[in-house]
Amino acid sequence: MKIGIMGGTFDPIHNGHLMLGEAAYQLFHLDEVWFMPNGNPPHKHHTSIKSDVEDRVEMVRLAIEGYESFHLQQYEAQKKEISYSFETLEHFNKIYEDYEFYFIIGADSLFAIEGWIHPERIFPTCTILAAYRDDIDTKEEMCRQINYLRGKFHAKIELLATPLMHISSSELRTRLKQGGDISRMVPEKVREYIKNHHLYKEV
Repeated sequence: MKIGIMGGTFDPIHNGHLMLGEAAYQLFHLDEVWFMPNGNPPHKHHTSIKSDVEDRVEMVRLAIEGYESFHLQQYEAQKKEISYSFETLEHFNKIYEDYEFYFIIGADSLFAIEGWIHPERIFPTCTILAAYRDDIDTKEEMCRQINYLRGKFHAKIELLATPLMHISSSELRTRLKQGGDISRMVPEKVREYIKNHHLYKEV
């Protein structure tokens, strides 16, 4: 089984996340893509996360309904301790010995990954799929970084070309605070959940 892993706070999940998961699924012939909300990420102060983990998990569940290849993975959401990527990936490799994991990250994470906790333990556990958009001139710079990480860590890293969609969770939260429309940015069931649960009114 070839499994793609998309981690994040998903605060909230949006159509860009789904498009990225679909691109990885199609281009790398994955069997499944796991969407993994993080309950206690090391890189974000707790107060920067604006919704409870239960809400974020439910929004992911609603967003991926209808995608046969997408699955909700709650391992990190259910942990009380801080979740580190190397620990999560080592856990999955131990539990699912016959699976091949593809860890989907953004361009910013590719350049920051040496600052993560034990990056040297991340690379043996997976193939990194580093997302980039063709509309910005970052491919050459990313290729240099990939070659550097391959040389230093013997990392398995591939570029993942993604569709153009200018959207971020922080932008969505700002729009919601201002009473703006997000209907084209999130699945309808997610929009309804946010509305019915009065999320992101105070950011």
